[in-house]
Amino acid sequence: MAEQIDSLESVLEKHIPGDNLRFVKRVLYGKELRSLELNEVARAAAVESNVDLKGFAFDAEPEDLRPPRIVRVGLVQNSIVAPTDAPISKQRDELHNRIREIVAIAAECQVNIICFQEAWTMPFAFCTREKHPWCEFAENAETGPTTLLCSELAAKYSMTIVSPILERDEVHGDVLWNTAVVISENGVVLGKTRKNHIPRVGDFNESTYYMESELGHPIFQTRWGKSFSFYKIFFLL
Repeated sequence: MAEQIDSLESVLEKHIPGDNLRFVKRVLYGKELRSLELNEVARAAAVESNVDLKGFAFDAEPEDLRPPRIVRVGLVQNSIVAPTDAPISKQRDELHNRIREIVAIAAECQVNIICFQEAWTMPFAFCTREKHPWCEFAENAETGPTTLLCSELAAKYSMTIVSPILERDEVHGDVLWNTAVVISENGVVLGKTRKNHIPRVGDFNESTYYMESELGHPIFQTRWGKSFSFYKIFFLL
């Protein structure tokens, strides 16, 4: 059985020596970022929960008259918890429990804005082009169980949450959308945006499930900045 690979970075670090590794990372990722020393409580919680926790700083040019305004952004890449043949409710609930752990760790790191991955409440099943049972994961973007959970967590930790889900538009004939819900640090749903670019590459055709957004690029007012907007799938804050 092949050895499990934890990450691309671990493979690069294992097989490429120092100066060459720095060059490869610069080509892949851009300039080297300053690593952050995360607190011991967060690091211990990450070890206990089997979370790979890292922090980096994007330093801006310092100004003479104004102090820096630091905004801490958490980016989450999670794996599924329950097997894909488990009941849909169990798969979703296990991921809900997992994200509770992750958000608590982010709060220990004083994260202000946390962004979850695309369709985080389900396996990435869109490559299968099968609608059953995957469309069962779709839910209401404003009142569904995932948004209610995220509203609770946002208010608890005073954290803005960007939660991408498979949306079921119950007002317009149960149409499905690839949607990101934006929730304020008070737990209030600020709005949503939908995926604008739908991949159609050979047999990989996400339009089997949903089409391009009709919402444009909404702007959201938050406590942590005057406003921000983002693209689906990659978040630019």
